Amino acid sequence: MTTYIGLLRAVNLGAHNKIGMSELRDLLTGLGMGNVQTLLQSGNVVFQSDVRTTSEAERLIEIAAAQRLRLVTDVLVRSAKEWKGIIADNPFPKEAKQDPSHLLAVALKDVPTRSKIEALQGAITGREIVSVHGRCAYIVYPDGIGRSRLTSALIEKRLATRGTGRNWNTVLKLSALADATR
Repeated sequence: MTTYIGLLRAVNLGAHNKIGMSELRDLLTGLGMGNVQTLLQSGNVVFQSDVRTTSEAERLIEIAAAQRLRLVTDVLVRSAKEWKGIIADNPFPKEAKQDPSHLLAVALKDVPTRSKIEALQGAITGREIVSVHGRCAYIVYPDGIGRSRLTSALIEKRLATRGTGRNWNTVLKLSALADATR
């Protein structure tokens, strides 16, 4: 079985898309996934499965969540090996070490084109810095995420794909949890 990291997009934000982590664990266990563990309350899950691709796992979880929990949201899945690559490819090691809560790794559904990446970079009005590597956008928010005009909606619109971000602290915690699951 392969170890995977799953990220549910936009759950448990106020009254929007509420899901308990025990419900999420039960859902994945019911789908035949093993060693299911969640992290925090924001839809982070580590599990083992014999699915062949991350897109297969995404579809399986999205459909089951909609049918069984009435939760319609995007699910982004990466193998533990891919997650290690996200960490290794981080173009902002200084920020990761000095201010990890203001560095986001945004898992994307699709690889954006160069022109889409340039459109996103051109839309930045603050001091944010963006670098995209494959299906991951790395974003530094030196003045904080909450005040930034570089929102999830703007990122998704410019890149023409869905995604969900986790701060660098969470990225590292998920990696450690995946290592412990193997």
